[in-house]
Amino acid sequence: MRRRADSFTLVAATALLAAGCATGTGTGSVSDGARDDAVAGVTGPLTVLAAASLTDAFTRIGADFEAANPGVSVTFSFAGSSQLAQQITAGAPADVFAAASPATMATVVSAGEAAGEPAVFARNQLVIAVPDGNPAGVTGLADLTRSGVKVALCAEQVPCGAAARTALEAAGSDLVPVTFERDVRAALSKVRLGEVDAAVVYRTDAAVAADEVDAVEFAESGQAINDYPIVTLAAAANPPAGEAFVGYVRSAAGQAVLTAAGFQSP
Repeated sequence: MRRRADSFTLVAATALLAAGCATGTGTGSVSDGARDDAVAGVTGPLTVLAAASLTDAFTRIGADFEAANPGVSVTFSFAGSSQLAQQITAGAPADVFAAASPATMATVVSAGEAAGEPAVFARNQLVIAVPDGNPAGVTGLADLTRSGVKVALCAEQVPCGAAARTALEAAGSDLVPVTFERDVRAALSKVRLGEVDAAVVYRTDAAVAADEVDAVEFAESGQAINDYPIVTLAAAANPPAGEAFVGYVRSAAGQAVLTAAGFQSP
C-alpha cells in the first residue's frame, strides 16, 4: 500500500538544510549527537513498513523527508506490527521497519533481519475511544463490562491488543469484547461506524478521529505504555536511504511531527 502526502507544510526542509548534513551510523540507528542533523544526498526508492498507528505521522514525515532529499521516493506499508514482522521474516522486501512494541521488533531481530540495534523513537498510551458525546457513559474500564456495552479490542498478538490485555489485567477486568481486530485502526473504525460502543486504542489514533470520537483516559493505561522501535533492515535494497530515514525520524523535525500527533518522547 502506497501512501503519499499531496500537500504538507514542509517545515523540516528549511530547518534541515540550514542544519547541514550528517550520515547514519550504518547500524540502523543514529547516535544521540547526530539526532538533530539531516542526512541529505540520498537517492532512490525507499520502502518503510510501519505500525498502523503511525499512518498519519509517518505520512507527514515521509513527505518532509522527500522534500529534504529530492532524489528519494518513499513508499509506506502500514499494518499491524506482528503482521509486518511476519512479512519481513518471510522475505518481504523493505528497507526500514517501525514497530509499535519491542516484543514485535524482537521477532525481526532474532531472525537476523535487523541491521543493527533498533532505536526507540516514540511512546504511545491507550485510551478508550467512544462515539462523539459518549452515549454509553463510559468513564473507565469497569464500564466496558456493563451489560449491553459492545467493545472492540485489537487482536492480542498485535501491540495494541497486548497493551490492552495488560491494562485489563491491571484493572482485574474480565472484559470479553465482541470483536478482536487486526490492528488499531480497524478497532477504531468499529467505533466510527457505530458498530461498537467503545474500543481500546492508542491516544494518537483517537486524536486523528477527534471529530467523530471522544477519548476517555483511564489510570491503568499508565501500566501499558508501548515503546516504538525503528531499524534499518539487513536485506534493505537502499541502506543509505534507510539509515537516513531512521535518522530523520529521530531528528528534531521528526520528533516534532510525532509530538504534534500525540506520541510521547522516548
